[in-house]
Amino acid sequence: MVMRSGPENPPEILVDESEGKPTIHKIITSKAEAWMGKKGISWPWKGNEREGSDARTARFAWPWLHNDQENESVHQKTSSSGPKPECQASESNRPGNNEASGSWSSFNVNSTSSASSCGSTSSTVNKVDLDTDCFDYEILWEDLTIGEQIGQGSCGTVYHGLWYGSDVAVKVFSKQEYSDEILVSFRQEVSLMKRLRHPNVLLFMGAVTSAQRLCIVTEFLPRGSLFRLLQRNTSKLDWRRRVHMALDIARGMNYLHHCNPPIIHRDLKSSNLLVDKNWTVKVGDFGLSRLKHETYLTTKTGKGTPQWMAPEVLRNEPSDEKSDVYSYGVILWELATEKIPWDNLNSMQVIGAVGFMNQRLEIPTDVDPQWASIIESCWHSDPASRPTFQELLERLRELQRQYALQFQAARSAAGDGAQ
Repeated sequence: MVMRSGPENPPEILVDESEGKPTIHKIITSKAEAWMGKKGISWPWKGNEREGSDARTARFAWPWLHNDQENESVHQKTSSSGPKPECQASESNRPGNNEASGSWSSFNVNSTSSASSCGSTSSTVNKVDLDTDCFDYEILWEDLTIGEQIGQGSCGTVYHGLWYGSDVAVKVFSKQEYSDEILVSFRQEVSLMKRLRHPNVLLFMGAVTSAQRLCIVTEFLPRGSLFRLLQRNTSKLDWRRRVHMALDIARGMNYLHHCNPPIIHRDLKSSNLLVDKNWTVKVGDFGLSRLKHETYLTTKTGKGTPQWMAPEVLRNEPSDEKSDVYSYGVILWELATEKIPWDNLNSMQVIGAVGFMNQRLEIPTDVDPQWASIIESCWHSDPASRPTFQELLERLRELQRQYALQFQAARSAAGDGAQ
């Protein structure tokens, strides 16, 4: 297999088919370590690397995770502008689920040591006092019926539940995780989520804020995540449905980016996109999201899934809305191929290939050239050269019109043939 170079045409990376293992390890490591050396830091997994399939499912943390100052200039003017939200979880936490491969910071609901990986927040972030307005969205724990676990969200476990007979998703924060950081994180998530209203953004329904329980309740989407749908392989999605899904995601992201101040998702991936019974896609899991108060954000928590992350984010450089656009390009690639991005590389190799060697996923030659062109525009090395979601919507609507005409022409031809 050969991984195609990105827009700037860096050297190709060869993969040894006979062994089934990448041969890029030393190349990536040397390039990445040289950069890291200049920063005075080292790989967190140095000397602890595992080979084979174990390496692909290993979870790592950035070396700067515990020195996080979150220099994001999050100085809220009102209590309703907290920057950290959370929605319905992503994937069911099943063993062997490749979707979880390479996730930076794992959350263990039974571990008291995982608080540091759950939304570290700076002391400069003003705490939001839930008591002032929590009655607007307060849900009593006794009014919820908790069912099966359906996924892991940012800093919590998500269950299918019932609330007065209605299906809901309930993200439960474990009580032993009630550190100051988790409490601030929870308040910020609720503060942001309660303001969001869009058909393609997961609906926040309320929160449990008692001393015994912290929970976030959202609508329940029965088809689960887009990742799961694409990996089931039970029936291929036709291209009209795929472009409709792509439009749904772009609409939701366009709304977030046009909020005042803009909301940058920072963890956009197919497992954070939920699908309802009518195949409408909604953006969920805002656990890493931030309000944009300055031109750029700096990501120092080391969280996120590298297979979907923009190169500038992998290099821990300043980023803005365009990092979400890069992630959207990976989702379009998934819609086109129904494959898992970078499933032949472990997390470290993805960082090296994308972040330091300017590599991009290979787009199959049978993919519609216009669709491929949209993907490539999202993956531009220069974030400023990537399109906005408003521009992506216009291009996708044109593609949707073409697919509709092709479908009508095919039906007409089939009707004529039947006669």
